[in-house]
Amino acid sequence: MDLCIELEDFKLNIRAGAIIIHDNKLLTHKDTRKNNHYCIPGGRIELGENSEETIKREIREEMQKEIEIKKYIGIIENFFILNEKKYHELFFIYNAEFTNEQDKKINTTMSNKEGKDYLVYEWIDIGKIEEYNVLPKCIKTILKEKREKVHIINDDINQKYIVE
Repeated sequence: MDLCIELEDFKLNIRAGAIIIHDNKLLTHKDTRKNNHYCIPGGRIELGENSEETIKREIREEMQKEIEIKKYIGIIENFFILNEKKYHELFFIYNAEFTNEQDKKINTTMSNKEGKDYLVYEWIDIGKIEEYNVLPKCIKTILKEKREKVHIINDDINQKYIVE
């Protein structure tokens, strides 16, 4: 059971995501049906599951790849509106890499392995990341400043942005 709860006019999400980089490119995923933005791979934490297990499970399910968690980067308290719905999201971020040496060499767009044809995985050149709509936007800050152990409050609803 995903840790996603609807309360009043908000949806509470508890998620985990992985920053996977090679050849100065960031692995992202995009929903080609409707969204014009990119996110880092990951997903909702399930009841009784920790955030590291979530990342590994999501990558295994969606890409049929194994990853190793390298380090904890931080947490983003993310407030935003998507499809006219307000979200309050707690987003745990980790640095990870593929465990298989051949997987580390992949540089092409990949498809979802769960039958979600609309979900694609693309590599974005970090040097050109400003040209892409990566959400939450603070992922760009983490990458550009090579930040670790961050606590970011990204509040698009009230237009506040705090990096600790």
